[in-house]
Amino acid sequence: MAYDRFGRNLNYLRISLTDRCNLRCIYCMPEEMSFRENAEQLTDDELLVLVRLFADLGFEKIRFTGGEPTIRPNFLDLVQKIGSIPGIKFLTMTTNGTTLTKLAEPLMKARMKRVNISLDSLDPETYKKITRKGYFENVWAGILEAERVGMTPIKLNSVIVRGINESDAVELARLTIDRPWQIRFIEMMPFGVITDLQLKQVVTMEEVKARIEESLGKLHLENFGKLDGEARVFRLEGARGELGFISSVSDPFCYSCNRARLTADGRLRLCLLREGEVDLLTPLRSGASLDEMRELIKNSLWEKPWGNLLSEGVVAVNRTMSEIGG
Repeated sequence: MAYDRFGRNLNYLRISLTDRCNLRCIYCMPEEMSFRENAEQLTDDELLVLVRLFADLGFEKIRFTGGEPTIRPNFLDLVQKIGSIPGIKFLTMTTNGTTLTKLAEPLMKARMKRVNISLDSLDPETYKKITRKGYFENVWAGILEAERVGMTPIKLNSVIVRGINESDAVELARLTIDRPWQIRFIEMMPFGVITDLQLKQVVTMEEVKARIEESLGKLHLENFGKLDGEARVFRLEGARGELGFISSVSDPFCYSCNRARLTADGRLRLCLLREGEVDLLTPLRSGASLDEMRELIKNSLWEKPWGNLLSEGVVAVNRTMSEIGG
């Protein structure tokens, strides 16, 4: 079992399979984004070695992220191999949904139980504005295909950006009345070279909740306020689905954090909103033994910080969101 110095049991690894993406969401990366060379990225074999070491330390849940994870070469084969590693009990993924019409069924067969799909608007024009090059119809078809093959419960991640899609929050929330989905509203977080937009146009979860209640009625707290992952969950009166609110900026949930992040270039990132990272790729390629690598990972996890320093004005600028995967 892996613990940090605050007594948190760490058992959830988020793996960024690539920093590349087929969209250019305004809150995630610059429009003209440069990506790392393939030689700087973990190979499939190197990634499998590291995942086995994390599994040895008690990590049970894997979430694949990106960039967009599904555009990594050999993606399905990699999912199948990681899913067969002893100790790994749960595979999931955060995706923009653009490839799910083709991949949802193969992913189910590869033991991926569900996916979180990014969807910031139901209006095709607004969706295109936010993603810069995406088509709403493709993502909607992917959501329905994921539901059809049983990747449930469907969870949709929505980032609300001031001046762009505040009004969309109500229509997204309305989906839960008739559909057994969870719509998850996520506060925009400051990263890298686009922090100006991320800080000035953030919409807090309290504001989103107030907007929804004004239009659709009172939200009722679910699960006695216990977090579902990162989200505090509510339900509209009589609704089939749920609404999750992730307040990473205004109300951090650091006390319950059980996750670590592995970047595509082989760095262990211990807090999403802190710059501190541990290089795992260099010692792995330099011939470190498995025991040495396991100790490096275990000792690094022990040093996981309590949480972010946004309240002190400290923003992580060494990576964009697309290089970490959220």
